[in-house]
Amino acid sequence: MASYIGRRKFLATLGGAAAAWPLAARAQKSEQMRRIGVLVSAVEGDPKQLEYITAFAQGLAELGWTVGRNVRIEYRWGAGDLDRFRRYAAELVALSPDVVLASAGSIVGAFQQASRTVPIVFVTTIDPVGGGWVESLSRPGTNATGFASYEFSMSGKWLELLKEIAPGVKRVAVIRDPSVPAGSGGLAAIQTVAPSLSVELTPVGVRDAGEIERAITTFARGPNGGLIMVGPPSSVQRHNDLIVALAARHRLPAIYPSSIFVITGGLMSYAPDRVDQYRRAASYVDRILKGEKPADLPVQAPTKYELAINLKTAKALGLTTPDKLLALADEVIE
Repeated sequence: MASYIGRRKFLATLGGAAAAWPLAARAQKSEQMRRIGVLVSAVEGDPKQLEYITAFAQGLAELGWTVGRNVRIEYRWGAGDLDRFRRYAAELVALSPDVVLASAGSIVGAFQQASRTVPIVFVTTIDPVGGGWVESLSRPGTNATGFASYEFSMSGKWLELLKEIAPGVKRVAVIRDPSVPAGSGGLAAIQTVAPSLSVELTPVGVRDAGEIERAITTFARGPNGGLIMVGPPSSVQRHNDLIVALAARHRLPAIYPSSIFVITGGLMSYAPDRVDQYRRAASYVDRILKGEKPADLPVQAPTKYELAINLKTAKALGLTTPDKLLALADEVIE
């Protein structure tokens, strides 16, 4: 079973670098202190998110940015709430940061509503062109750039993987947020693949908990069902536990867009390596702090994807995980 960085270790990582440089700090009192704002979509203390932002802080340290010596980082936790995104984005912009880090497309939008001049580096963001946050991937042309999660075509891979671990699935409920472009784009990509796998799709919205529960309960009354969640995890953050619980209650094999769901009991996930994205984001923040403009830094695609499987959940569903999938898995929870 994988282990995750805890809150104490995270804080120690951020502060430890500063403690290791007392002489340098005294010798460089005149060095300019830069400010970075970080707004993430997760609930405060979420272990996976702590792992991600620790990777970001470590990436900065490797580039010479030491917390307390030449950089200050302000963190805010959005808990999947759009109102919080807007409030915290405005709060961070009011602090006059040199650059901000955004963990979701809706957070990029909130920052751009608050300011069209503060540089934004985004991570785990789907379809930044379609969302209107950049003009093009090669030349963003706005105050935002960063690291996209994946192209919509990858959504078809979720259906293929679900069929591999649960070949008996003939009907799939596709859970997505209709208000998020990634939700509709992901559904369209799955619809393209579904006929070749003899699967019938049923779209399910995630506007509120009641809608989710009614839709999944109704869907589960039919045989040979499964679930796919598309879109950014931030758009369904408040309903993670509910969706995983409903999948277990109705014995529905499911695949998710983040290993966060697998850790809490979901069957499987396939997603970009978010730790890698946060570490790479530090390089863009570094370049912006040194004078480059987001408008000129191309949006980058993921270089690594991760497959996570929960064998305990597979066993509870009566599924035998193929050796091929186990060999490909980056994370196996037993």
